[in-house]
Amino acid sequence: MMRIAPLADVKARLSAYLDECETEGPVVITRNGRPVAVLLAPYDDDDLERLLLGRSPRFQALLNRSRQSIREGKGLPEKAFWAAVRKRSQEKKAAPSKSRQTKRST
Repeated sequence: MMRIAPLADVKARLSAYLDECETEGPVVITRNGRPVAVLLAPYDDDDLERLLLGRSPRFQALLNRSRQSIREGKGLPEKAFWAAVRKRSQEKKAAPSKSRQTKRST
């Protein structure tokens, strides 16, 4: 269940609200009766990443450009996409990292 709480109360009792959002769900924080933030405990690191990417303007712009490319027929077929991913991954593994290069040159 979602709780609504005024900012002044959340500021005064932040630790209690953190505990509450971990066990009972999100807390909508209001200022002057209007929602201004949501206190939300991520389930795990993947959930945190999804939450952050979902609100990232850069990531959303990237998704929108990708969707537009697909609509225009410029996307890769699935097999070609995964082949490109595998190739790039292999190239990264084969290329020495900067830290390894630095250690070799010193």
